[in-house]
Amino acid sequence: MSFLELRDLKRRYGAVAALDGIDLDVQQGSRTAIVGPSGCGKTTLLRLVAGFDAPDSGTIAIDGLILAKGNNSIPAHLRGIGLVSQDGALFPHLTVADNIGFGLDRRDAAREKRIAELAYTVGLDGAILKRRPHQLSGGQQQRVALARAMASKPRLMLLDEPFSALDTGLRSSMRKAVAELLESAGIATILVTHDQGEALSFADQVAVMHEGKFSQVGTPRDVYLKPKDRMVAEFLGDALVLPATIADGVALTPLGRVAVDVTESRKAARIMLRPEQISLEPAVSGEIAGAEPGTVFAEVRQVEFAGAISTVTVGLLNSPGLPDVAAIGSAPVTLKKPGPNGLSVGDVVRLSIAAKAHVFV
Repeated sequence: MSFLELRDLKRRYGAVAALDGIDLDVQQGSRTAIVGPSGCGKTTLLRLVAGFDAPDSGTIAIDGLILAKGNNSIPAHLRGIGLVSQDGALFPHLTVADNIGFGLDRRDAAREKRIAELAYTVGLDGAILKRRPHQLSGGQQQRVALARAMASKPRLMLLDEPFSALDTGLRSSMRKAVAELLESAGIATILVTHDQGEALSFADQVAVMHEGKFSQVGTPRDVYLKPKDRMVAEFLGDALVLPATIADGVALTPLGRVAVDVTESRKAARIMLRPEQISLEPAVSGEIAGAEPGTVFAEVRQVEFAGAISTVTVGLLNSPGLPDVAAIGSAPVTLKKPGPNGLSVGDVVRLSIAAKAHVFV
């Protein structure tokens, strides 16, 4: 039995189906990330689990205890669930110490010690406990919010876009610190985020949501490398989707012969390649004329430098794959590559593909 079980959750707001039959299992101490475009139902789902709203139908259970069954719902303050929101939602008139200890009994002699322990646990210097929230950085405020949520020793932690307001470097380090902290405490966690990279790096399980349903749930590696459909593939990162015919584990495509992750034959299929699978190597002058059959060449049409990553657009000069998709093969191909990479507009490059392409079901 899973620690958290969601079964056939549905929630409508008028004519809009915010959730349309959600099933999810979360294991004790694990981290689940829920990703999807705006308006897909992520926040609604979090509100139902937290107890701020009730489902129209379906059940929510933690450790075998039914928290919600249809409109019959246990109040949020009795669920033992912690929540950290995007802005931290700290009380501006209270000190850091009082924010952390807000849910602790003031008559408890060990209250101040518990507050100090929580501050230390989330990496806060004890010297800031007397400050007010406006005197803290964004990262410090989020740590205070996390410490406050942990004060009640929650069984489940809900994180609603908690790192989105932080700058890139701080967001990465904060995400790692929070993941390690929650893992060491054995607290099951659900993260809602728009950041695909954040979801893939933070979670043990990723659920991709679209129009009130989960399109795919699986490990970060599976949903990224073996997406169920094109929507999942392109939402989780850049993807090159190509038409193909498949036989004996090899696809004939506009990029030539490509190894794939299925063995059955298909006359019409769609395969997916991630940009990191495609290498661009400068071609030697005159190489195209004497190249081996199946070698693919392209001309660099645009290079957009963005620091560590450059966006390179190439146009295929030949398409040794399917004759009936030659027009598709001549279309521009855009790839993100480590930069600077020495490529310039007009350069001729040779394409090579590593690992197997994924075939959509």
